Amino acid sequence: MNGKGEAPREIAMPVSVFAALRAEVAKEAGALLTVHALHHAGYTTGTAAAPVLLANGAGESTSLGESAFWVKLADFFGKRGWGTLSHERPHRAVGLLSSPDWAESTGGGNDPQASCHFSTGFLSGLLSEIAGGPVAVLEVGCRARGGDACRFAFGSEGAIHELYGRLIDGAELDGALAAL
Repeated sequence: MNGKGEAPREIAMPVSVFAALRAEVAKEAGALLTVHALHHAGYTTGTAAAPVLLANGAGESTSLGESAFWVKLADFFGKRGWGTLSHERPHRAVGLLSSPDWAESTGGGNDPQASCHFSTGFLSGLLSEIAGGPVAVLEVGCRARGGDACRFAFGSEGAIHELYGRLIDGAELDGALAAL
């Protein structure tokens, strides 16, 4: 809601905005600060988007069953051009959101870094706002690095931090999840 009690306004932009923002911020701030800036901007935007998701469609998202909530979330992103989104629960402490056509990904498969920094923050802010507490999100697969989909792991800060450490140590995602 804005200051007048109205629903937040939404606008549509071409997906090229993500690459342009990433490139321009990187020229000014460098790669690491770009990741942080886009993640923080995404988080703030995600928290602001939560009321739109909660008001979208019938009923409150917080009162939906788990599978209905994930369908509603996928519909929310799909209708706004972000891409198709699916949910799975590969571990009791970590969920995964996957998309073969996620809008922020640069695709192409030759980038050494994941490219969905804004989305990672956006998902964290959105899920944190809906959950009423912190939900950490980590991009664990990206089409920009040659993956078949962008994949976002989410859970408590502790679980995601432990998952990240295992991935940094060279574990594959399935092995890292099994070791949690």
